[in-house]
Amino acid sequence: MNAEIYEKYEIIDAHAHIFPEKIAETATVSIGDFYKLHMDGCGVSDKLIESGDKIGTSMYLVCSTATVPRQTENINIFISEECKKHSCFYGFGTTHADSESIEGDINQIKTLGLHGVKLHPDFQKFNADSPEAFKIYEAIEGELPLLIHCGDNRYDFSAPDRIANIAKNFPKLKILAAHLGGYQRWDEAEECMKGFENVRFDCSSSLAFLSPERAAHIIRTYGVENCFFGVDFPMWSHDAELERFLKLGFSEDENKKILSGNFKEFLNIK
Repeated sequence: MNAEIYEKYEIIDAHAHIFPEKIAETATVSIGDFYKLHMDGCGVSDKLIESGDKIGTSMYLVCSTATVPRQTENINIFISEECKKHSCFYGFGTTHADSESIEGDINQIKTLGLHGVKLHPDFQKFNADSPEAFKIYEAIEGELPLLIHCGDNRYDFSAPDRIANIAKNFPKLKILAAHLGGYQRWDEAEECMKGFENVRFDCSSSLAFLSPERAAHIIRTYGVENCFFGVDFPMWSHDAELERFLKLGFSEDENKKILSGNFKEFLNIK
C-alpha cells in the first residue's frame, strides 16, 4: 500500500486481542477453529505492534475474554502489565456473568487503571441481556465503557436485539458494539441497533465479508460519526483491513473520523 495514503491519517485500532506468550499460539488457533477462519497473525503484543506499524497505528484497544470466571483476575493483570510495557495500548479488562464477585472484578479493573470492560457472550456462553449480565452493566454504567461482541448466525447469545436491549435499559452505559453491531447478522443489526446515543460501532471482522457498498451503507445508517476502525487482530492484519476500509469511498474528513477521531471523542481521549 502507498505509504502516502495512510501517513495523512492518525489510525487507532479499536479492537485487538492479546494473550500471554506461552498460550498465544494455542489461543489464536482456537479462535480460528471457532470461526472456521484462517488467522492472519498470532496474538502476542509484539506481533500486534508489528502488524499495526505497517499502517502507522498510534493506539490499540487491547483486550482478552474470560471464558470461565476463574480466568478473570489473571487476564486483567496481564492486560494491565502489557499496557505498562506499551504506551500505545489502551486496555480493557474483563469479567463474566457467572462471576462470584462482579463488583470485585470491576474494582480490580479500576484499580489496575484499565479503561473499560470486554465481554464475548458467545465464548462466555451467557445471554448478553440476561439478568446475570445486567448486574455487570449496573456496576459499570456511567463509569466504564463496554466493548461487546455482537452477532453470530450460529448462536443467539449476542444477537443484535439483545445488544439493543442493553442499550435501552442502560442509557448511560457507553457501548462499543463490535463487528458493525452483528457479525454475520448485519441485516438484523441495521434494523434494531441504529439511533442509540450511547452506542458506537467498530467495523472489525466485517469488511472481509461485506461488499464495499454494503459496508458503507451500514456505516452511513449508523452515522459516520458513530463508527470506529478496528482490526480484530490476530484475525486480520492491519494493512489488509485498512485496504478494505479505504475502498468504502468515504471522504478524507470522514476517514479521519472513523480511523481515530470518533474513538477519541467517545472515550474522551486527548
